[in-house]
Amino acid sequence: MAKKFYKPIRMCASCRKRDTQDKLLRLQCIEGSLIKYSGIGRSFYLCEDCLSQEKKLLKTIMRQCRSGEREIFTSRLKEIIADDRKS
Repeated sequence: MAKKFYKPIRMCASCRKRDTQDKLLRLQCIEGSLIKYSGIGRSFYLCEDCLSQEKKLLKTIMRQCRSGEREIFTSRLKEIIADDRKS
């Protein structure tokens, strides 16, 4: 009998939908800048559905990061998403 491997379940910070960790994008804010998770510190997850809704996404990022400017977050998020899709 084959073993079933446990896949961690995480929650999207925007819509609160739960999904497996590998289907969500993990980000973090360090000193007011948005980056892909570096392995150290607090982070949050976003699902594919929320990544396509810019207004809802900006509100979530501003809430998670608690500082910074919208224009910086939108341009940086687009770079992160493009890099994530390449790999």
